[in-house]
Amino acid sequence: MTYNILDTVKIENVVASAKLCDTIDLVAAAAKIPGAEYNKKRFPGILLRFDNPKISALLFSSGKVVLTGAKNQDILKEGMLHLLRVMNETDIRIGKNTEYSIRNIVTSADVGKRINLNKIAMTLSFDKVEYEPEQFPGLVYRIENPKAVVLMFGSGKFIVTGSKNEEDAKSAVLKMYDILSEHGLV
Repeated sequence: MTYNILDTVKIENVVASAKLCDTIDLVAAAAKIPGAEYNKKRFPGILLRFDNPKISALLFSSGKVVLTGAKNQDILKEGMLHLLRVMNETDIRIGKNTEYSIRNIVTSADVGKRINLNKIAMTLSFDKVEYEPEQFPGLVYRIENPKAVVLMFGSGKFIVTGSKNEEDAKSAVLKMYDILSEHGLV
């Protein structure tokens, strides 16, 4: 039986954004929305944490929202609908087109054994590798197609970020594993 790294791929976070309206009065909105966290000195937006679905929303005065924390696209959709309901219930006016777009999907994967980051850094193309173990314990590798960034750790774990859809995230994991395999690094 051969090892299939795709069996270890797990979505950790889906991040999306949308334009809800032209402007939001953050002070008034924070006063109306139950559980809203707003401290202008610490962060320039309102933080909303929802338990069902488990997702967070960041509202900005520009009328934009960033949704984060979803483990899949269904939860993201539920979170957006929940946010829209909350805003309607608190009489915060929103526009008609509230379509969101996915900005980033963060996934994890595991090669199933320890890997030698020093050897990887010395073997792979220097223009795609960043490795400064004194600054960060992982190696950063940039994949051009599909466009993604892979963080590799000595434990054999990967974190892939920068993908816009699940297929690209899985392709990036597989491509990285194939690159390491071709060079005898896994």
